Amino acid sequence: KTMKGRPMHAPNSEAAIDLAEFRSGWRVLILSLIGIAISINASLLYGFGTLVIPLQEAFGWERGALQAAITFLFGSAVISLQLVGWFNLRFGMKRVTIISLVAIAFGYLATTQIGGSIWTLYLAFALLPLLGMGCLAVTWTQLLNMWFDKNRGLALAIGLSGTGLTAAVVPPLMSWGIGLWDWRAAFVILALLNLAVLLPITLFWFSLPQGLKVSAEENAGRLDTNQLPGLTFAEGLASRKFWICNLALSLVISAIVGLVTSTVPMLRDKGISAENAGLIFGCFGVSLTTGRILIGYLLDRVWPPLVSAISLSMPAVGCLLFLGESNDFWLMAFAAVLVGFGAGAEFDIAAFLVARYFGMKEYGRLFGVHQGLNTVAAALAPLLFAVFLSATGSYSSMLIYSVVCTVLGPLLILTLGRAPNFRTAAAVSR
Repeated sequence: KTMKGRPMHAPNSEAAIDLAEFRSGWRVLILSLIGIAISINASLLYGFGTLVIPLQEAFGWERGALQAAITFLFGSAVISLQLVGWFNLRFGMKRVTIISLVAIAFGYLATTQIGGSIWTLYLAFALLPLLGMGCLAVTWTQLLNMWFDKNRGLALAIGLSGTGLTAAVVPPLMSWGIGLWDWRAAFVILALLNLAVLLPITLFWFSLPQGLKVSAEENAGRLDTNQLPGLTFAEGLASRKFWICNLALSLVISAIVGLVTSTVPMLRDKGISAENAGLIFGCFGVSLTTGRILIGYLLDRVWPPLVSAISLSMPAVGCLLFLGESNDFWLMAFAAVLVGFGAGAEFDIAAFLVARYFGMKEYGRLFGVHQGLNTVAAALAPLLFAVFLSATGSYSSMLIYSVVCTVLGPLLILTLGRAPNFRTAAAVSR
């Protein structure tokens, strides 16, 4: 059909989602979502609560000592994040991922043999991220960044929503197994998730876009970095903007992680019942997922630093509401929603900004450094908040610290300026 002699076309709206990338990359999107859901940092972090009492009953280890296992997990993850980018470039992403999936499964099975000293648990939690380095989130976000360009933010948001799947599925599954057998069932289940679920999907669906493969090593998933635009590792480390990203996101993450671990007891101190405190924290979980998808959509269409700054500053408003005297249920729920909105966006924003501002040439290594620093901030935040609470006897100093971090971090992001026009060869070919 024509109008006044001209062909009629569907309106081209910036708000519309370009489905072409999803049609070509939907397998990689699903694979990445499942990979992030089963990754060790997500599954052990969310499922650890189901292990505390069974391990205490089995070995007599104190709960405080058991919590230190997560510190060993995070500490080892920092090292793994620095290594995986180099291994992916040297040996190929798919090969490293498959080997890691097999290794982490046997690592989980070996963990069923711990006992006696609690240091055997610490050693296991320190070794597991090293064994599974190829299936940490850095691999899955790199894969999504290479397959998606116009819809990169939305694809990252969907893939990283796998952590919500983890929180919903893994703890009940581990609890069910522990009830049938004992604490060892939890590690057997985690091993089976990697071997029976993620490994087969990886074997069939893990692939790089055409134009980015080294032909002789296609099945290994080796990258032809000459086809990838962006900064080298050394150039990235020397970039002022890279360290602005590192500092800004570390500040925000330290505040959010501390808030996650402190919100329920803080609400109880306000005189809110345990049931209502749980419901309010449930609002945090819902907004985390919805915020992640909305921010991912906006990152593709609006200046990314502005979207990032607005979303990551929302927890500051939530903290100010928590600082007030009110214990109104709906006001506290709104505060939790604001904190959750920022918490849902921070990982997506980190992966998006590193790819957008520094390119894909050395994404794995640069994002590994970035996430390593963020992991350190996440591990130290609960300790810092414990010091605040011990020194003051209230959560006020913690909330003031969180306000400062979630204002200063977003302001730093606004200084990034316009992003370079880094596009992958795959995106250009499409």
